[in-house]
Amino acid sequence: MIAAIAAAGWWGSARWTLILSVPLLGLALYDALQRHHSLRRNYPLIARVRWLFEALRPFLYAYVVESPLDGRPFARTERDLVYARAKGDLDSHPFGTELDVYSDEYEWMSHSMAPTMTTDRARRVTVGNSQCARPYEAALLNISAMSFGSLGANAIQALNRGARLGGFYHDTGEGGFSPYHRIHGGDIVWELGSGYFGCRDEAGRFDPGRFAATAQDDQVRMIEIKLSQGAKPGHGGVLPGPKVSAEIAATRGVPAGMDCISPAAHSAFSTPVELVEWAAKLRDLAGGKPVGIKLCVGQPHEIYAVMKAMIETGIRLDYIVVDGAEGGTGAAPVEFSNRVGMPLREGLIFVRNALVGCGLKEEVRLAASGKVHSGAGLAVNCALGADWSNAARAFMFSLGCVQSLQCHTDRCPTGVATQHPGRQRGLVVEDKAERVRRFQAATVGALWDITCAMGLETPWQIMPHHLHERLNSARSDSIDRIYKFYERGVLLDDPGSVASARYWAMARADSFRAAL
Repeated sequence: MIAAIAAAGWWGSARWTLILSVPLLGLALYDALQRHHSLRRNYPLIARVRWLFEALRPFLYAYVVESPLDGRPFARTERDLVYARAKGDLDSHPFGTELDVYSDEYEWMSHSMAPTMTTDRARRVTVGNSQCARPYEAALLNISAMSFGSLGANAIQALNRGARLGGFYHDTGEGGFSPYHRIHGGDIVWELGSGYFGCRDEAGRFDPGRFAATAQDDQVRMIEIKLSQGAKPGHGGVLPGPKVSAEIAATRGVPAGMDCISPAAHSAFSTPVELVEWAAKLRDLAGGKPVGIKLCVGQPHEIYAVMKAMIETGIRLDYIVVDGAEGGTGAAPVEFSNRVGMPLREGLIFVRNALVGCGLKEEVRLAASGKVHSGAGLAVNCALGADWSNAARAFMFSLGCVQSLQCHTDRCPTGVATQHPGRQRGLVVEDKAERVRRFQAATVGALWDITCAMGLETPWQIMPHHLHERLNSARSDSIDRIYKFYERGVLLDDPGSVASARYWAMARADSFRAAL
């Protein structure tokens, strides 16, 4: 009897061993015979362990290895700050800074021995010059451009509802003004890229009639002409046909199921003069609403060319948004993300100098967009010349983004950057909208706290000399002693005296190409 039981147990064990071994042996044989992977051909079956750990590596690093100050593009401490403020949790930090204050990456704002007690924290930025019939009062922090298509419907709704609750604007991105932007009625900045989505004819050219019909909607508060973006400046884009759903097609005004192409360049203009003239036309078609441009600075003379076009024609843009090369929420070629475009600090200073040097800063507002997530980041942008700031990824964190870096795969685990209905289900609009509102309010509040600590009345009084930066472990200086900040009108009165004189000489109002 005992022998029979033992034999039965042995046979059962052997049977399962056989059942498991046969497919593994088959897989090993396939690996040995296939011709595409050298490791699998030389080390059948065993080499597959490498791919397993490659797949797990990002998650193991993020949750096991990564320190609070590590992590790219955003460190754990940066993400945690957004999460805490979005949830309404405690956002203070114990036991002093963890930053290396003698590192050459360290910077600080100068506080005062006589802090102010400013209570009027509701002040906003008036956008719109004398040529604009319907100026807009912008908040100090707003939602930067993220398209429906890049983000899912629930994410768009939550962002817009949060913007309405908090009284700040929501940039549509170049993907158009979708039905999901309209549901909750938050202020909209309608971005027009080279694809003219939502206002294009059958050939993909700009359609004035379609534009006017949407731009005059009361929810649309400003128009933004996208010239380039930080993630991939100077590069067009293609949304593959299978991803162009009926909803996306209707929003963008393109055929469903066919490739949706954003050219690298605009077809509505080809020179700086034509650009500002087109901006004036858009302002008229929109019923007098502010019109501006967004760009990542590339060739410096082109910025000066736009300045010369405004001076020559008398037409003024209402605002300019500078996007840093470190910005970007969408997928982009690695070479463009890493090596094309000017970082925000240099780009913002250059555009600020162009406006001030041409005597235009009082008429043309300046905004900054690129990796801002805290009140300190807002203060730095103000010191460099920004009137307000926009953020994209920080608001994605407020929605629950965990920086899984799956935005381009349609497999976003938190339902933010995906069109998959099952994944989007996890993002509850009402809950996340409140998180968006809380994050924006707490971050702007932190900016006002810093402003008061500096002894100033408003953030617009923060100047370059208030910001200090380390040059090395032994030396530091204020930012105005590291970078050049131009005096008003110097480019008109004495252009040869400035460091960028050669770019001013190269700039032409009638062409983006350099004068040789």
